[in-house]
Amino acid sequence: MQDFAHILENHVLVVATLACLIAQASKIIVELVQHGKVNVRVLVTTGGMPSAHSALVTALATGIGQTLGWASTEFALATIFAVIVMYDAAGVRQAAGKQARILNQIIDELFQEHPKFNEDRLKELLGHTPFQVIVGSALGIAVSCLAGPAY
Repeated sequence: MQDFAHILENHVLVVATLACLIAQASKIIVELVQHGKVNVRVLVTTGGMPSAHSALVTALATGIGQTLGWASTEFALATIFAVIVMYDAAGVRQAAGKQARILNQIIDELFQEHPKFNEDRLKELLGHTPFQVIVGSALGIAVSCLAGPAY
């Protein structure tokens, strides 16, 4: 259990987590500006502006680059990991969200006459737009650069 306390000494992990939390918390502000009301549900949902996943993985990769060097194998691994996560957020999960929206619409139209049909709706907001991913990654890089490397 003593080793668990050492996790907080991992500067790169702490900064990456902080970037993720800042991105997630900023969704409340974006929601307030867009819709004029505070919606705390955005703290626990996927999707939205900015991408917290992108902020997390870019802060992680940047922190590793700052700490271990931009030519290190660890930085290369973290960068490839970040690219895959961001591609998934803007590509695969975004497409799945569009498919869910269409399926929900089909179900609504087909079963209008049968109100007893009560299935749970599919979650539509799963992924991010490319802009949300870019803003999230810029946030992650900025947080990591502002926090500085840990030596």
